[in-house]
Amino acid sequence: MKFTFKQFTVKQERSAMKVGTDGVLLGAWTSLDNQPLSILDIGAGTGIISLLLAQRSLSETIDAVELDENAYEECVDNFEASDWGDRLFCYHTSAQQFAVEIGDKYDLIVSNPPFYTDNFKSENKARNKARFTDSLSFKDLTKAVSKLLSSHGIFTLIIPFKEETNFISIASEHHLFPNKICRVKGNINSEIKRSLIEFSLINSKVSVEELILENSRHHYTEKYKNLVKDFYLKL
Repeated sequence: MKFTFKQFTVKQERSAMKVGTDGVLLGAWTSLDNQPLSILDIGAGTGIISLLLAQRSLSETIDAVELDENAYEECVDNFEASDWGDRLFCYHTSAQQFAVEIGDKYDLIVSNPPFYTDNFKSENKARNKARFTDSLSFKDLTKAVSKLLSSHGIFTLIIPFKEETNFISIASEHHLFPNKICRVKGNINSEIKRSLIEFSLINSKVSVEELILENSRHHYTEKYKNLVKDFYLKL
């Protein structure tokens, strides 16, 4: 089972979480205006976000951490098969342990973290680990980011809109402040589904925007197409 983008292919047979809109949105929306020399992807899964950022940037170092063994192995395979294998490296560890052991600082940190806290887990333990906050709570994530982020760095992530206020509150405890928020809707009439948020160590006025994915079923908005056109084959 593979997902083919314009400049790379992602194998996803072994990873619990497959390629989806959330990861592509985060990889495409994340700003590279600070021209990061080093990037860290927390909870890499297949490596899709790291690969998108490798295509978009000239960053010398793009590291990723992935706790699940099958996902880690698949991420390594996807990195090595890409044109940017010399810049991409995945660590088989947790974000918490990585933050303790690594002394490096990163100019950009990205994460599509586990965010389910409800009690409807499946029998698939690997999928549960990827989807539920048991393995990486919002508090643990922001604590790790605060240790690993450079003084001028930014941290971006995608979470359910219903968790936006809660996550911002938790992040502030670790001196991470929102600078930009993009709220994502499936169509003009649907509820807000996701929040893309950019944090930094600087407390500034927050810029808020909205992204609507479709005008109608399979008819995408110009704003969404412009965001992802460099990646998807059919856009």
